[in-house]
Amino acid sequence: MSPMISFSPPAGSRSRRTRVRFRKRRPGAAARFPINRSVPSPPPLSYRRAAAPLTAARGGRRCRAAHARSGGGSGRGFESRRRRPAHPAASRSPAMDAAPEDGPAGAEAEPDGLPCPEPPAPRLSVAELDRELDSRSELIDDKEFDIPQVDTPPTLESILNETDDEEESFVLEDPFLLNIDNTDTHSYDTSSVASSDSGDRTHLKRKKKLPDSLSLHGSVIRLSLLKGISAQIVSAADKVDAGLPTAIAASNLIAVGTSHGLALIFGKDQNQALRLCLGSTAVGAQYGAISALSINNDCSRLLCGFAKGQITMWDLASGKLLRSITDAHPPGTAILHIKFTDDPTLAICNDSGGSVFELSFKRVMGVRTCESRCLFSGSKGEVCCIEPLHAKVELRDHPITQYSLLAMASLTKILVIGLKPSLKVWMTFPYGRMDPSSVPLLAWHFVAVQNSVNPMLAFCRGDVVHFLLVKRDDTGAIHVTKQKQLHLHYDLINFTWINSRTAVLLDSVEKLHVIDRQTQEELETIEIPEVQLVYNSSHFKSLATGGNVSEALALVGEKACYQSISSCGGQIFYLGTKSVHVMTLRSWRERIDHLLKQERLTDALALAWSFYEGKAKAVVGLSGDTSKRKAVIADRMVEILLHYADRTLKKCPDQGKIQVMEQHFQDVVPVIVDYCLLLQRTDLLFNQIYDKMSENSVAKGIFLECLEPYILSDKLMGITAQVMKDLLLHFQDKNRLENMEACIVHMDITSLDIQQVVLLCWENHLYDAMIYVYNSGMNDFISPMEKLLKVIAPPLDAGKSLTDEQVVMGNKLLVYISCCLAGRAYPLGDIPEDLVPLVKNQIFEFLIRLHSTEGSVDEEVYPHIRTLLHFDTREFLNVLALTFEDFKNDKQAVEYQQRIVDILLKVMVENSDFTPSQVGCLFTFLARQLAKPNNTLFVNRTLFDQVLEFLCSPDDDSRHSERQQVLLELLQAGGIVQFEESRLIQMAEKAEFYQICEFMYERELRYDKIIDCYLRDPVRKEEVFNYIHNILSMPGYSAEEKQSVWQKALEHIEELLLLSPCKAADLVAIHFTEQIESIIANLQDQFLLFQFLRSLLDPREGINQDLLHLPPHVTEQFIELLCQHSPEHVLETLKVLEYCRLEETIQITQKHQLHEASSYLLEKKGDIHGAFLVMLERLQSKLLMLTQDDGGSAELPLLESIEDTLMKTIALCQRNSHNLNQQQREALWFPLLEAMMSPQKLSGSSQYRYAESLKSLTMQVLNNMAAFIPLPLILQRILQDPVYGKGKLGEIQGLILGMLDTFNYEQTLLETTTNLLNHDLHWSLCNLRASVTRGLTPKQDYCCICLQQYKRRQESADEIIVFSCGHLYHSLCLLSKECGAVSKDVMRWMCYKCNLSNKGGKLSENFSELKKGSGTSLAQTGSESALDPQQIQAFDQLCRLNRGTSRLALLTELSRAHGGEKHGLLSVSHGDSAASSVFQDETFQLHLAPPPLMDD
Repeated sequence: MSPMISFSPPAGSRSRRTRVRFRKRRPGAAARFPINRSVPSPPPLSYRRAAAPLTAARGGRRCRAAHARSGGGSGRGFESRRRRPAHPAASRSPAMDAAPEDGPAGAEAEPDGLPCPEPPAPRLSVAELDRELDSRSELIDDKEFDIPQVDTPPTLESILNETDDEEESFVLEDPFLLNIDNTDTHSYDTSSVASSDSGDRTHLKRKKKLPDSLSLHGSVIRLSLLKGISAQIVSAADKVDAGLPTAIAASNLIAVGTSHGLALIFGKDQNQALRLCLGSTAVGAQYGAISALSINNDCSRLLCGFAKGQITMWDLASGKLLRSITDAHPPGTAILHIKFTDDPTLAICNDSGGSVFELSFKRVMGVRTCESRCLFSGSKGEVCCIEPLHAKVELRDHPITQYSLLAMASLTKILVIGLKPSLKVWMTFPYGRMDPSSVPLLAWHFVAVQNSVNPMLAFCRGDVVHFLLVKRDDTGAIHVTKQKQLHLHYDLINFTWINSRTAVLLDSVEKLHVIDRQTQEELETIEIPEVQLVYNSSHFKSLATGGNVSEALALVGEKACYQSISSCGGQIFYLGTKSVHVMTLRSWRERIDHLLKQERLTDALALAWSFYEGKAKAVVGLSGDTSKRKAVIADRMVEILLHYADRTLKKCPDQGKIQVMEQHFQDVVPVIVDYCLLLQRTDLLFNQIYDKMSENSVAKGIFLECLEPYILSDKLMGITAQVMKDLLLHFQDKNRLENMEACIVHMDITSLDIQQVVLLCWENHLYDAMIYVYNSGMNDFISPMEKLLKVIAPPLDAGKSLTDEQVVMGNKLLVYISCCLAGRAYPLGDIPEDLVPLVKNQIFEFLIRLHSTEGSVDEEVYPHIRTLLHFDTREFLNVLALTFEDFKNDKQAVEYQQRIVDILLKVMVENSDFTPSQVGCLFTFLARQLAKPNNTLFVNRTLFDQVLEFLCSPDDDSRHSERQQVLLELLQAGGIVQFEESRLIQMAEKAEFYQICEFMYERELRYDKIIDCYLRDPVRKEEVFNYIHNILSMPGYSAEEKQSVWQKALEHIEELLLLSPCKAADLVAIHFTEQIESIIANLQDQFLLFQFLRSLLDPREGINQDLLHLPPHVTEQFIELLCQHSPEHVLETLKVLEYCRLEETIQITQKHQLHEASSYLLEKKGDIHGAFLVMLERLQSKLLMLTQDDGGSAELPLLESIEDTLMKTIALCQRNSHNLNQQQREALWFPLLEAMMSPQKLSGSSQYRYAESLKSLTMQVLNNMAAFIPLPLILQRILQDPVYGKGKLGEIQGLILGMLDTFNYEQTLLETTTNLLNHDLHWSLCNLRASVTRGLTPKQDYCCICLQQYKRRQESADEIIVFSCGHLYHSLCLLSKECGAVSKDVMRWMCYKCNLSNKGGKLSENFSELKKGSGTSLAQTGSESALDPQQIQAFDQLCRLNRGTSRLALLTELSRAHGGEKHGLLSVSHGDSAASSVFQDETFQLHLAPPPLMDD
C-alpha cells in the first residue's frame, strides 16, 4: 500500500505539520504498512521548506556578512525587526516567516556588487505551492529526508477535499509530565527536539483567544522613551558606524551593544549622557555583532558576548579591556547569553550549540586568566536560556545563596543546578507538549510565602507559566514545590518580575500584560508598537558563523528577544531598533491622577477605595502602618469628592428636559454619597457637599432620595435636623408617603418637632411611623392604642362593618399589642431591656381598664377588650396565648392571667352580641390554657356546661356547621375533660353534630357506630367508603373491631349502593367477594342491580376482573339488564367484556333485536357469513324503508343510518376477506353490491331523488371490493345484470370510470414508491462507496493505546493500523485489547476507541460474534455475505452523519407492517414495532396526493 504525502504550508507558519495520508487497496480494510527501522528519523522540518535553507546556504551568507559590516538598513540581517503589528491578524504571514533570513525587505544592492536575496514572498495558494515544489524538486534529496515514493501524486481536488483535523477533540496529555515532588531531581540526560517533540502536532492547538478585559485597576505601568539614549544610539550609528543596537544590560549604568561590535555605556541620570564607548568597528568586523551583555553586581565589570563566539570583559570605571576570551567554548558558535553570578569571579555563558559553560575569572601573578568548564553539552539537547539566581544586598546572607543556583531551559525540559560547593543537579522538569516555535523563559525572584522568604522560579514555554518555590531544609537539601500555574490565552516571548507580587509579560504580538501573581489577575494590557523591539534571531541561527545550528533552535530564535529586555530596581528597559524605553510601575497617586486627567472620577474613586481597603494590586508609594495609609488615602478621596461635586454642578445642562438633569445627577450623586458613608464622613456629606447640592433644586432632590436606601439599611443614623426636615418635606411634596414612612421608622427623630411629625403621619395614614414616633420619641406606648381604638371602636359598637382603612388600623393595633407584650419594638427592633417590664404592665393596665378616658356615661365595662374581641376574636386570643407562653410563674404574672380570663368570661358569656364561633374561640382558648401541665388558671366548670347548652341547643338552626366546628375545636383542645361524655353524646346526636359523635365514638373504639354517623351526615356521606376501606385494610385495629365494621357495612349495602354504585362496587370487589351473589339476590330494585353489575363487571369502571370469580349466569344477567336499560351501549360493552358465553349472549341480543351486537358476536364466534347476513338484512330493511318513504321529513337521518350500516358492513367484509378464498369473498361482496344496486333498479328513473346518494354509496362498495375481487369479475357481474345488460352504457359509465380512477391512483402510488426506494438506495450506496474508497487520514502520529509514536517502536513484526475514523494503532497493541480476529484466513481489525464508545451496542456484539466465527451480519438477509467490521463501522458512521427519518426508513417501516409477506433486500429484524416505529410519532404525517385527472 503506497502512502500519500500531503505537504504542509511553508515552515515558519504557526501550524507547521506534515500530513500522511494512506490510500486504501480495498473498501473497508484498515491501511497498514511496516515501519522501516533502518532509515533514521527525518529532521523536524516541513518538506516544502527544504528549498529555502539550501538557497540560503549557497548564496546568502556572504551577502549577510557584507551587509552586516556596512551597517546599512534595519532589517533582519541584524535581527532588529521593524515595528511588529499589535494585532494578531496584522502579524507577518507564515510565508514571510518562511523566507530566508538574509536581509531587509527591499534592501538595495551592496556596494561591492554582491547579489542580495529576494524580499520575502507573499503567501501562496495551494496550486502555487505545488508548482513551487515542482520547480524546486531537484533541490530536495529524497534519501536525506526519507521521502517515500508516491505512485499517484495527489490532485488539487483531493487536497481541497481533505477534512481538516485541527478540531480533533482528543489532545494527548504528555505522559512524562510529572509532579515536581516526584521528578527525578538528578536526571541529567536530555534529548534534542530534532529527535522527539518536534514531530508532535497536538501542541499546536491553542485555547480560544479571549477578549481583553477592561482594566479595573487604572493605568498600572508607565512606558517612557529615554530620549537622550535613543538619540545617541541613532547618532552613533550615523557618525561612528556603530551599527544598530543588538543587546542591552541595565544596572546603575545602561549598556547597549551594537551590530558592529561597540558597547555604549550611558548613565541613568537625567542627562543620560554617554559615559563610554567600548570596542571598535575593527574589532566588530572580526568578532561580529554583540549578541549578549552582562553587568556585575557592583557595576564595575561588563561582559560582552559576540556573534562569532568571542567574549570580552571591560572595566566600567576606566573603560579598559581586561580580558578577551576566545577559547571558552567550541568555535563557530555565537554567544546567546552571558550572565554574571553573585560571585564576581564567576559567570555563565550559553552558545548557539546549546552548550552551557562556567567561566571562572582569576588573577595569578598580576595576569588575568579565565578557566572554562562545560556544565551542559548541547549534544544532549540544546539549552537556549540560562538564569542564575541573584540576591539583593539585604538577602545576600540567605542560606540558599551559598549554592549559587542556576536555572537552564533546554528545548525539552528545564534544569536547576547548583554550582557550589560542587556541581549538582537539583531538579529536572519536562515541558510536556508545546509549540516548537515558542520561546523558553526563566525568571527568578525572592518572594514571601508562609512567613519566610525564598526564591521562586517562573518558567514558561508557550501559554502556561509554572511557578516553582525553592527551599533549603535543615539538612542542606533543596526542595522544589510546585505552585499554582498561570494559564494564558497568548504565547509569551518574555517574562520579567517587577516585584515579588507583580510580573510583566510580553506576548508574541508585542503586547505587555501586567499580572498579579497571587490572584493571577491581569491588571493592565498595553501595546508597544512604538518600541520596535529588537529580536535576537540571527544569533540563534548563528548566521555570523555559517548558520550551523539545529532547525529546532533556529525555530525558537524566530521570536527570541532575551537580550533586548533588561530589568533593574523595579524598572524594565526595552531595546528598540532606534530607541530605548523604560517601564515602571506608577505610584498610587499617579494612578489616581491619571484617571482624573481623563475625567474618570468614578473610576478614580473606586481605585482609591481599593487602596484604602488594601485590596489593590501592584501598589507603589504607600508606606507606614495601616491607619496612616488610610488617613492619607482618605484625605485624597475627600479632595476628589469635593472636586466631583463642583464639577457635577458645573457640568449640569442649563436647559432642556428635567429628565436630562435628573439623569445627570442620578449618575453622580449616589457615588458621592456612597463614598462619604464608606469613609464615615457624614460631616462632609451633610455640610459641605449638601450645601453645594442645595444650590440646585434637582441635585438636592436626587441627593435626598439617595439617602433612602442607606436609612432603610440602618447604615445612616446621624442625620442633621435640617437634612431630615428637608427629606420629609421632599417626600411629602413628591407624594411618596410610603417611602417617607419607611424612612421615619429607621431614623432618630428626637431632633425634630415631634407633634408636627405625628400630625403629618396621622393625616397621611402613616400609622407605623406614628407609633414609632410616639414610642421612640416620647417613650409613650399607650397614646397610639388610644388613637387607633377611637377610630375602630364606634362602628364596632354600633354593629357596622369596618372600612378597609379601619381594618388595616385594627390589624396594626393587634400586631402592636403583640410586639409590646413580647418586648419587641414596633415595627422593627427591640424595646430597651430596662423598659420591657414597664411597657408590658402599661399595656395590660390599658387593656383591662374598666372605662376609657373619654368614655360616655352609658359606656359598657372593659371597652378596650370588648372592642378587640369584636374586631377579631381569634387573633386577639392568639395574641394573649402567645403572651401567656412568655409569662413566668411569678405572682404578678399569674394575677394578670387570671384577671384577663375573668374579664374575657364576663365580657363574652354575659352578653348575647357575640356569635357562637366567637364564644367557641374563647372556650377553646381556655381549654388549651387549662390543659397545660403547669396551669394556674381557674375557670368555673358550670361555664363549660353553659357553653355546651348554648352550642347544642340553639334557639334556631342557624350556623349549624359553625357551632359544630367550634365545639369540635373545643374538645380537641382538651375541653373534653370539662364535660360528662354520655351527656355530650346525647346532646350531639340531638343537635345532629355527627362529627362530635364520631369524635366520641372513636375515643370509645365503637367504629361500627361511626358508619351510622357518616350515613346520617348529609355533608360527609361520600366519605363513608374511604372510612370502611381504611378500617378493613389498615393495621392497628383488632379482628373484633374489623368484624363489627364489616357486618355493619354489609347490613347497609343497599344504602351504600344508592349513595354511589361505583364506589360501593369497588368496596364489594375488595372486601365482600364471596357475598356478591347473595347481594345480587337480595337487591329488589332492577335498575339499582343494573348499576351495581355494570360497575362490577365492566372493565372500563376500573375494577380488576381477576379478583372476581363469578358464575357465567351473572354476566348474562348483566347483559340482559344492559339490553333493557342501555341498549346503545351493548356493543361497546361486549367488546371489552372478558368472560361471557357466546351462544347464550347471542340469544339475548337476538331476543332484543340488537343486530350489530349479534353480528359482532357471530363474527367473534367465527360465523362470518352469519354475521354478514345479519348486517345485510339490517341494511336491506333500511333501504326498503327508504324506497317506501313518501318524502317524509325523516329521509336525511335515514340516509345517514344507511351509510353508517353500510360502512360497518364493508368493514366486516374487509376484516375477514384476507382469510377467505375467492368463492367465499364473492359470497360476501356480491350480495352487498346487489343490495345497494337493487333500489336503483326499482326507481326506474335517473331523476329518482336518492339516486345520487345511492350511486355514491355503491361506488364506495366497488372501490373497497376491488382490493379483493378481480376487476373482470366485477364488470361481468354488472354487465350480466338485467337492468344494465340492455341499452347504452351511459348508466354504468360513472361506475366504470370511478373504478379506473382508483386503478390509476394505485398504479401511480406504486411507481412513486418504487422510484423513491431506488433513489434512496442509490444515494446510500454512493455514500458508502465514497466513504470506503477515500484515503485514510491519521489524526495523530502516535498509537492511541500505548501513546507512543510509531517511529519510536523497535519491534520489527509490528505494523501500523489506520482506520477510517482517523485513529492509529500498533497491531500488537490492538491484539492486546482483543480488537483483532481471524475470519476466513483474513485478519479483521476493529478500532479500539470507537468500539469502546459504542460498548454494549450492536457493534461490540457483532464483533464478538465475528470472533466466534458465526459470520452474522448487521443486516441479516437469507443468502447475502456478512459485512466485515470496517464496513459495519462505516455504515454506522454514515447513519450518524445522516440522522433523521429518511424516505428509505419510512419504506422500511412500511415493510414491517406486512411481516407475513415476502422479504426483500431491506428486510429487518422484527422487534417491538410499536415501541420503535416512526409511525408512533405524534408529528408523523404521510401526505400522498391523488393522481392528476387524465385528459380525454
